[in-house]
Order: sequence, then C-alpha cells, then structure tokens
Amino acid sequence: MTCQRRRPTFPEWLGYTVGRPMPEDLRGWVLHDLTGKHAYTRHLVRGMVPFLPIFAVFLLLFPGPLWLRGAMTLLALILALFYCAAYMAPNRAYRLAQHGLPADLDAPGVLHATDLERVRYAHNHPH
Repeated sequence: MTCQRRRPTFPEWLGYTVGRPMPEDLRGWVLHDLTGKHAYTRHLVRGMVPFLPIFAVFLLLFPGPLWLRGAMTLLALILALFYCAAYMAPNRAYRLAQHGLPADLDAPGVLHATDLERVRYAHNHPH
C-alpha cells in the first residue's frame, strides 16, 4: 500500500496548472481540489497561472505610459478570467477523468434541475 501525500510539490502543481496529470498518490488531493470547498476560487487562480508571463510582458515590456500598460494588462486579465470561468465545468470534467475519477462530480453549491423543473420547462418550451 502506498502512502498518500497531502500536497503536491511546487513543480508538480505548476505542471498541473497547464494540464499535466498529478501522480497517482495525489488522487485524493485532486478530488478535493476540483470538488471541495472553494473549488471555484482555486480553479480561477489555477487558470491564471499560465497567463502570468503574458501579463508580465504586457506590463513590463510594452512601450508607453504605465497607465496604458496597466489598462492593457487589466483587460487581458478580465478576458482570461471570463474564459476561465466560462469553461470551468468542462475543464473540471476533463481533469477528473484524466485522474481516473468520475467526470460528473460537481463542486459544492452546484444546483441541478429537478424532474419537475424539466417537465415544466418541456411543457412551456416545446420543440
């Protein structure tokens, strides 16, 4: 029986932010990361890590006044956050499946339509 580690190393976590799978002994950590409390916040933070070099280039290497470079960086940050949030569910499903976990697990607080709501919707919006 292998010992379960509690947390990944920084290089493992950095690889995880860009899509690499975690080692087998961190499956429990991955499950908590993707479906535990504050999973949405962790997803957004994890999703911004690959963009940090782009943000740094915008802020530090582009010519022009600081306010213009800051505005450009802020616009890129808002756009990156928007797409990260928009693709949160498919990304979670992919990562869960990548680690051999059920892809249909949700984070806490996700509401699903009940059978009664589905019937009402189908009645009010026929195809």
